[in-house]
Amino acid sequence: MSGVGKTVCVTGASGFVASNLVKLLLQQGYSVKASVRSPNNLTKTEHLLKLDGAKERLHLFKADLLENGSFDAVIDGCDGVFHTASPFFNTVTDPQKELIEPALKGTLNVLDSCSKASSVKRVVVTSSLAAVVYNARPKTPEVVVDETWFSDPQLCKEMKWWYALSKTLAEDAAWKFAEEKGMDIVTINPALVIGPLLQSTLNTSAEEIAQLLNGSETYPNSSLAWVNVKDVAKAHIQAFEIPSASGRYCLVESVVHKF
Repeated sequence: MSGVGKTVCVTGASGFVASNLVKLLLQQGYSVKASVRSPNNLTKTEHLLKLDGAKERLHLFKADLLENGSFDAVIDGCDGVFHTASPFFNTVTDPQKELIEPALKGTLNVLDSCSKASSVKRVVVTSSLAAVVYNARPKTPEVVVDETWFSDPQLCKEMKWWYALSKTLAEDAAWKFAEEKGMDIVTINPALVIGPLLQSTLNTSAEEIAQLLNGSETYPNSSLAWVNVKDVAKAHIQAFEIPSASGRYCLVESVVHKF
């Protein structure tokens, strides 16, 4: 029960990774201030309200990634912040509006609120392996991809890898903001996250599995890296709790060929 007596904020708490993180935080005794877009929409929040400890230690707040100051009240008084909120989907019509602005401006708005809260000791930012691997460097079998790699925004634009671009720009902005403000942040860069769903709808990574199972889509001859959502949630908490944690942490359990 490492979190007894501590209060943390989780942004985008109704999301796949965030929901599992909230569940584990509550299990470990933390009080959680969770931001969601619509606290009264039970379709989005009921699974959170049913978690063990939620009645006593979970508090839902409305916040908007694009609204400056929207997270001030949520973050005020928190010992730590887990910024997980960021849209993730593959089919977009306006990548700037649908993915890039919420990821980039949202991250800066959350960090700005953190900078105003003297109680916040560390911020854990949920980035992605998509902010690591998409560049022109060779990826032959003997090459090891590690936390020193960064995706190339220009290449992401040329290839129309909009989600990768959104996460790359957001993480880069986070590091620059943290350096400017002297803020203690750690980033978590997971591969495609799969595992038990707490929410009632399929998330994007789960849809990848569903489409393979029902044969609704033809996939290219490629491999994907995967990691279990429970491990991702644990990694977030360890990144907050372990004083020596720093920098970026790439999370990959398995790399699997699609066919």
